Amino acid sequence: MTGRRDQPGPADPLGEELAAVVHRTGTALGGALYLRDPREPVLGLAVVCGRLPAEMTAPWRRLLLTTPSPATDAVRQERLVWVASQEDMARLYPAVAAYVPYPLAVACAPLKGRRHCWGVLVLLWPASHGAHLGLRERERIAVNARRIARALDKTTGPPEIPEQPREVPLHRPAEEPEHPAQAAADLIERLPVGMLALDREARITLANPSAARLLGRSVGQLYGKQPWQSLSWLDTHTCADAYRTALSSREPSTLTVLRPPDHWLDFRLYADDDGVIILIGPHPTGADSTRLSSASHVGPASAGGIYQLMHLAAALAETVRVQDVVDRVADQILPAFGAQGLIMGTVEADRMPVVGHRGYDRKIIEQLDGLPTDAALAPIARSLAVGTPAFFADRAELARAYPESPPVSDKNAWAFLPLVTSGRPIGYCLLAYDEPHEFTAAERSLLTPLAGLIAQALDRARLYDAKHGLAHALQQTLLPQALPTVAGLDVAARYLPSSHGMDIGGDFYDLIRLTDTTTAAVIGDVQGHDVTAAALMGQARTAVHSHATAGAPPDQVLARTDRDLADLDAGRFVSCLYAHLDLARHRLTLASAGHPPPLLHHPGHRAHTLDIDPGPPLGLGLGTPSYPLTSLALPEGSLLALYTDGLVEVPGADIGQTTADLARHLNASSDLPLHQLIDSLVDHTCPTGRHTDDIALLLLQPHRSTTP
Repeated sequence: MTGRRDQPGPADPLGEELAAVVHRTGTALGGALYLRDPREPVLGLAVVCGRLPAEMTAPWRRLLLTTPSPATDAVRQERLVWVASQEDMARLYPAVAAYVPYPLAVACAPLKGRRHCWGVLVLLWPASHGAHLGLRERERIAVNARRIARALDKTTGPPEIPEQPREVPLHRPAEEPEHPAQAAADLIERLPVGMLALDREARITLANPSAARLLGRSVGQLYGKQPWQSLSWLDTHTCADAYRTALSSREPSTLTVLRPPDHWLDFRLYADDDGVIILIGPHPTGADSTRLSSASHVGPASAGGIYQLMHLAAALAETVRVQDVVDRVADQILPAFGAQGLIMGTVEADRMPVVGHRGYDRKIIEQLDGLPTDAALAPIARSLAVGTPAFFADRAELARAYPESPPVSDKNAWAFLPLVTSGRPIGYCLLAYDEPHEFTAAERSLLTPLAGLIAQALDRARLYDAKHGLAHALQQTLLPQALPTVAGLDVAARYLPSSHGMDIGGDFYDLIRLTDTTTAAVIGDVQGHDVTAAALMGQARTAVHSHATAGAPPDQVLARTDRDLADLDAGRFVSCLYAHLDLARHRLTLASAGHPPPLLHHPGHRAHTLDIDPGPPLGLGLGTPSYPLTSLALPEGSLLALYTDGLVEVPGADIGQTTADLARHLNASSDLPLHQLIDSLVDHTCPTGRHTDDIALLLLQPHRSTTP
């Protein structure tokens, strides 16, 4: 570890207590003490003890109490939190697993004092600890946590949280060697295999002549240094990840590296309480060095496993729809792990539909899409049932495990990742390789938390898609499916939802045939862009239609609709413009409830904004508001444009200027057929196709004289 190292002593009672706790566990890798910051809801890392690299603690120096993690849950709920494996961590705390993709077991015990909870004691074990924390272990941890809390109760004032956590060494009595020291040294000297011994700080304390020869350095050049300090070609994320994996899991870790210019070496790492032993040998001649090079330098470890997870987590955080999740995973996971195929499916009732794929023939996807859960491929069904990934390096390995599973493609290696969130399986992610592929410990340790991140993103995206589909269907039923045909009047209408959010809103339009020669055109805008806005839009449109067909004049249509919406107490207002067209007398009568004024273009004249006196928006509950009437001529060939503010409101631009620009474009394009003109107006105001508000646009043009 890096940073300041303090010897525990009278000046550091917390460090002394922590070192004693870790020592008493007998098998823990290390521990940490977090203290609550009295000024904000944060846990600060105060003391660490053990043999984990400093970079593993760097992302966890400060923890927001509102962020889910084993430590914060232990403090908020004042209970012991035990996470037995990496799989459990990915399922319960995927964000934590994303930063620490190593097989560890974690126990977090709150430091409950007389007055309040001071913080949390964190203890780490290798994953080999086992799935359960025994009653005796639980009681021992609780007793140690209470002892630390009592020590904190005796302090005067809140304890100081250092900017860098204090690091205290863990002292355990050294065991007597089984063989005399000289005999052991002679044996190491004679070994044909290279051997390095690293202490708890990854410094080389022993190197035999074979290791020096294979590494191209003298023994003296290696002593006292970390391997990547004296050998620049070992200073890679691949080597660092292999070292961290061995140290945290206490399981052997292997990798193949290139010693320039063309010597391939196999490294085997073995970790224990005292450090790491590395055995080194030449890579067998004739092995596929290209593939090993790819695995070592292009795979996830080369980019840094933790950073790969962080990058994907950030990308998945931006996803909205299910297809977004599929695209992010395919674009980033496939190249990072050297895979060529992807299938992502969900679990819905008793079926397993495929929601996305890459690198597979469509006919194969059709075979797998929508299979009953009891007829799914055996590896997928098994992974979902037990909630753990399954890896198969080649066809023979898959056939041995599932002899009844028929081959469905030409792929030759697979990783089956169950997507589990909140303890329930929601789908699966299948990675496939064209050639046989050995899954390294580093790859397996990364793919498990990746599955947790994908599961959360997919679950969120499915919910969004379901809500969006429901809201979109609701809005489509509330808007007119087709406008009525009115003799003597050409009409064109468009509705465009906002290009972000749920793609729904409260803009609406309508054309109401009143008599053979009169009609009403309505356009409105409900406050908001959600399901409530869409529902209120339907109620407003229905109310306007009802009062208009009952024969009410324009001002009364708005006044009565205002009363109806006020009675609903929806808590939102509605702007609305009502236009009564008398096609026989060529007259137009307008009433506005706080809505943008329409544009009018007379043949041979410039298009302009009509000057009308608006009343208040509908639904405000102001009693009996007045909606003044504006009446003017509407000769044959005139063009009336009713629109909502989404068409003219552009961030950073004056609405008066954008409206005038729309009028100029209407004037220049007025000779176009109405269905082309309306598209031209929309394209002119939204050339990129992206707009932050809904848009409704209704064009009306009398095309011949009509006699009463």
